[in-house]
Amino acid sequence: MDNIFEEVMEEVKNAVREFRDSRELYEAKMRFLGRTGRLTALYKKIREIPAEERPSFGQKINALKEQIEARFAALEEELRQKELAEKLAGESVDVTMPGRRAFVGTLHPVTRVRNMLIDVFAGMGFEVFEGPEIETDYYNFTALNTPADHPARDMQDTFYVSGGFLLRTQTSAGQIRLMEHKKPPIKMLSPGRVFRSDDDATHSPMFHQMEGLVVDRHITLCDLQGMLDEFARRIFGSGSKTRLRPSYFPFTEPSVEVDVSCHACGGKGCPLCKGTGWIEVLGAGMVNRRVLENCGIDPDEYTGFAFGMGIERIAMLKYGINNIKLLTENDVRFLGQFRD
Repeated sequence: MDNIFEEVMEEVKNAVREFRDSRELYEAKMRFLGRTGRLTALYKKIREIPAEERPSFGQKINALKEQIEARFAALEEELRQKELAEKLAGESVDVTMPGRRAFVGTLHPVTRVRNMLIDVFAGMGFEVFEGPEIETDYYNFTALNTPADHPARDMQDTFYVSGGFLLRTQTSAGQIRLMEHKKPPIKMLSPGRVFRSDDDATHSPMFHQMEGLVVDRHITLCDLQGMLDEFARRIFGSGSKTRLRPSYFPFTEPSVEVDVSCHACGGKGCPLCKGTGWIEVLGAGMVNRRVLENCGIDPDEYTGFAFGMGIERIAMLKYGINNIKLLTENDVRFLGQFRD
């Protein structure tokens, strides 16, 4: 029987010579110490030998088990140290190599322009008010003096939800909500997303708008132009000027289209301004008496002006972007051009 123990120990020596990694070492260990291994088979032989020899045989098996366990423990520690050394060698850092540049994100051009506009008008005393994107027909149209048969109410222009609710087509609805709960003097700015059924190179079904409103005693159209002149200088350059052209909006009377002198050619005429020297940037006007009355404000005591601009349009003019879709495609090659 002693030959059996010598044979098993010799098998252990041969097995551990062949392993290449921790997985093969574990498999070799299980061949001897596992539930179906060689040591388990030897323990089962105890019942086959005479009773008086069993204690001695059992002691020899236990001694053999201790030797095998010690051998594998030493090999496992040796292999662990070897694998650790290889891992550390592979993770070493060559301090003489140039460092990798860390790329950080940047603000989207629409966000940049939105922040610029808020800074400009906040410096003039405007407070920011953000209304809901899902509005009622009353706040989006009726309270703003939009006739029931106005084309803007048509399904092809407005995204209706249900039960008189719609995706707001303008942030002007926020002006009504504010005037209902706050009485003059009022200076408010209402930025946010708006939705219209329109899609081409210069229009998008979803875009950002910024409305402004001033209501107080003795407000005139001259106050509006003075404020817009400051806006143009801050956004497009110190030499920029504005001009007002007659127009029509249901919620203002008189209404004007506002042009700014072309910042690319200085008003001399170029492809950007189509040779006119002027670029249309927004619509504005004096708040219609009916709008003030709808909000419980006496139009004989108070007057006001309102203006509204597309933030994407301002961004496109300021940065020379020729397609509004570039602002929503999330192309990092395009967005990376707006780093500080």
